[in-house]
Amino acid sequence: MSDTPDSPPRYRDKPVSFVRRSGRMSDGQERAWNELGPHYVLPVERDAAATSILPGSHIDPVEVFGRAARLVVEVGSGQGHAIVHAASSDPDTDFIAVEVFRAGLARTMLDADRAGARNLRLVEANAPEVLEHLLPAASVDEVWIFFPDPWHKAKHNKRRLVAPSFPPIVARALRDGGILRLATDWEDYALQMREVMADAAEFAPVFEGEWAPRFDGRTMTAFERKGIAKGRDIRDLAYRRRPRDA
Repeated sequence: MSDTPDSPPRYRDKPVSFVRRSGRMSDGQERAWNELGPHYVLPVERDAAATSILPGSHIDPVEVFGRAARLVVEVGSGQGHAIVHAASSDPDTDFIAVEVFRAGLARTMLDADRAGARNLRLVEANAPEVLEHLLPAASVDEVWIFFPDPWHKAKHNKRRLVAPSFPPIVARALRDGGILRLATDWEDYALQMREVMADAAEFAPVFEGEWAPRFDGRTMTAFERKGIAKGRDIRDLAYRRRPRDA
């Protein structure tokens, strides 16, 4: 992109919910990226940043997966334990994992290949841009956000993904009646999530009381066990996308 008066440089205008680490991948992860990437990793057009999505670019899920099926998107899929389990357990549903850390995506591909999960695709990108630009409007049945970075220091709270600007972005991607599922082991972030979603006109809770029951479709991962071992309660929330003409 040229730096001229007609084409000024573009920068993100708000903090992202991650700091991208560039740790070296293992030889096995490099091989996975090169050999399995052509099937699993969705090529995307970038904007200014390495993890950005160029506005105006998009995918057609039916074309990507070769069929029309339920579509579930996991934001911040980490090493892929939850989504690989889900994809291999539910072959009639299509899944997209969104993550910025390449080593985690490589591990996801290795596990997916071993499990025979061919109904999974990966996107290496900043999740809000995927939901806002890459996915067609009203194309997603569920969005999962499990254990996002809590940014627990007060001065870093502005980096949290689930903030007031986020629900409209998720609402755009979800079909009417689609579900947003959240889980965290940090109480203050859980409270923030609940407060943000209570003010989101596009969503209605699908639980009674303070918290939703644990989502049966979320396999118990080492990350979740670690939080429990440290004495932190796991809190779930779930919200339904209201009809657009309501």
